[in-house]
Amino acid sequence: MTNSLSGRFLILTVIFVMLAEVFIFVPSIARFRQDYLIARLERAQIASLALEADDMITPALEVELLTNAEVYNVVLRRDDMRQLVLSSPIPSPITATYDMRAPTSMTLIRDALSTLLDKEERVIRIIGNPVRDGGLLIEVTIDEMPLRNAMLQYGWNILILSAFISVVTAGMLFFAVRKLLVTPIKGVVTHMESYARAPEDARQIIVPSASIKELRAAEESLQMMQMQLTSALKQKQRLAQLGSGVAKVSHDLRNILTSAQLFTDRIEGSEDPLVQRMAPKLVGSITRAVNLCENTLAFGGAEEPAPALSRVTLAHIVGDVIDSERLAAGDYAISFSEDIPATMAVRADGEQLYRVIQNLVRNARQAIMATKKSGEICIHAHEDDDCWHVTVSDTGPGLPPKAQEHLFQPFQGGVRKGGSGLGLVIAGDLIRGHGGRLRLQDTGPAGTTFIIELPKADLALTQLNE
Repeated sequence: MTNSLSGRFLILTVIFVMLAEVFIFVPSIARFRQDYLIARLERAQIASLALEADDMITPALEVELLTNAEVYNVVLRRDDMRQLVLSSPIPSPITATYDMRAPTSMTLIRDALSTLLDKEERVIRIIGNPVRDGGLLIEVTIDEMPLRNAMLQYGWNILILSAFISVVTAGMLFFAVRKLLVTPIKGVVTHMESYARAPEDARQIIVPSASIKELRAAEESLQMMQMQLTSALKQKQRLAQLGSGVAKVSHDLRNILTSAQLFTDRIEGSEDPLVQRMAPKLVGSITRAVNLCENTLAFGGAEEPAPALSRVTLAHIVGDVIDSERLAAGDYAISFSEDIPATMAVRADGEQLYRVIQNLVRNARQAIMATKKSGEICIHAHEDDDCWHVTVSDTGPGLPPKAQEHLFQPFQGGVRKGGSGLGLVIAGDLIRGHGGRLRLQDTGPAGTTFIIELPKADLALTQLNE
């Protein structure tokens, strides 16, 4: 009971209702005492009327009148004359006098608490105003113990009534809470447990149905989280399947490229000037493809091998990339320009850096060709004391909003229709492997610019590997 929401709500309701009744009890018991004393004054005044009807009454009748009024003495003051109307022996001296003519609330509460806490038998004097202007003042003396007993009985009745009200109220709230809160919360928990058993099953995603605003907001947040998680799991499954498929394709492709490499070795012996000029590039491309297939087989496509750092001439790598992309562009109206110092040598893995620049240039070429308009791709490089900076810019249409939002996420940041979005992911991973950074500097209708930053010191690479 104490560990459940509805059980705690039931207990707290009983406690709070009882506390409320306590705050109500104090002024109520003070009001009861005031009514009790005023009733005794009214009875005493009625008893005194018998004397007015007959100046002489028998002692037996006087005792009967005082007994019925539950007082010892009755004093009336009329025309500034104080007159003892009815009297009987008082068992003990008067210990307190209470004026009921115009008492304050605090005075009534204080006197009521004093009566409850005092267990001794006392005789008290009560002063009040006669009913219907029957005089200027009326005084009576009474025994306080019957008053205290009546107040205790009244308090006990209030306690029983309060407990009954608390239980009934708490019971109704208990069932209301179970209906409105606990049952919907249990439904959400059941959905969560069901979803946890098969998170990849989209049918287990919760459908918001609560009518309560806060619960519906919780269900909608849970639904969004489950949809994102299910999508991420499906994406990971696709990546795992892709890795397996790529490994199989790479195995056969490596064999095909190895055969092609043997043929290009013989082509290099040709005396044709054009063949002699183009053959080394063909051999280099095939060698890179073979190495890439071997790396894919070795690592299952899950991660790239650590870069084999050495000093490489950046202009040669950029030249190979541009020659390859010129061939791919064919007769399309697209121009390539490079601004690379001929002597600039960067510390990097030549093959991986080639793949990074090729991915960026290929994306730019495909984006420009998709517009059916002419364009330009420029590669610029400079260095400072800390890094080498390679800038790849184009005059294409810019990246769409979705590509910008998921720029380096696989299958999410595809720039063109049908693209997988893996090019930038691969490029970013390779540059991070060098301890550097690939970032988007600017994109818009005027074109897109990416910057590659390669650190000159080993510190960044060391920190990344740690």
